[in-house]
Amino acid sequence: MQPKQLLSSLIMVFASGVGMVVLQMPRVTKLVDDQPSATSSREAMIAQDQNIEFQLTLLKQTPNFGFDNVLSDWTYLQFLQYFGDTAIRQQIGYGISPLFFENIVDRDPRFVWAYLYLSNSVSIYAAQPDVAVSLMARGLQSMTPTVPPQSYFVWRYKAVDELLFLADGTAAKESYEISVDWAMQSSDPQAEAVAQLSQRSVDFLSQNPDSRPAQISAWTQVLASAVDDHTRQLAVQAIEALGGTITISNKGQAIVEYQIDDPAQDIDSSETQNSEVLTSPEN
Repeated sequence: MQPKQLLSSLIMVFASGVGMVVLQMPRVTKLVDDQPSATSSREAMIAQDQNIEFQLTLLKQTPNFGFDNVLSDWTYLQFLQYFGDTAIRQQIGYGISPLFFENIVDRDPRFVWAYLYLSNSVSIYAAQPDVAVSLMARGLQSMTPTVPPQSYFVWRYKAVDELLFLADGTAAKESYEISVDWAMQSSDPQAEAVAQLSQRSVDFLSQNPDSRPAQISAWTQVLASAVDDHTRQLAVQAIEALGGTITISNKGQAIVEYQIDDPAQDIDSSETQNSEVLTSPEN
């Protein structure tokens, strides 16, 4: 759905005769119109973020009237604008990201595509991986192995945060195991290949909760699904620090290779992961 269509639909909802929602619409729309520029003062940027935070808090309390998906999509568009203002975010941070994430999860918990952007934003940029994991767990309560077909991806995102940012290999292993189970039940074309990758992570973590190959595999997923240069650079540095090597194929795909510490393990002595296999799902 195009941004204009989303806003038109939203306005139609708010024009339904419910006075409270109609009165709030102009203030919510200001999230789009009143973004400060990179040359604005720090005080102006902070004030704008406080305004966004207020509007998102208000939106949480707004009745949905059956238009949860529209409100979720609209919130997601606002998040993309918020996240994309790199010059501003570098000055005052990404502290509101969890509130965007919470609004979307509460409105449309099956919006799989949003989890990719928002989990990275909350875990890496806002440095709150525990919040990201909690919100993913909340959203997963509304999913099944087949609805939506890409729901297994969310278990993988959750596993990555648990392994890399919470240092909880046991929880990550459990999340990967469920990702395998759900992927094997899914009709999604990527499901079988991703299930194999998740199973490898399970195998690594079964041998060692602090497994270096499992961490490289997780960072490879971060690299493959990164939506910004900072995250890509962070993933590349982490992979190389863990002993992995990265090459680019003729098709422009990132290939990550590394040696497994224990050749006696009943797994290949080296592993190659292809970013194309980990292409993120569409909503």
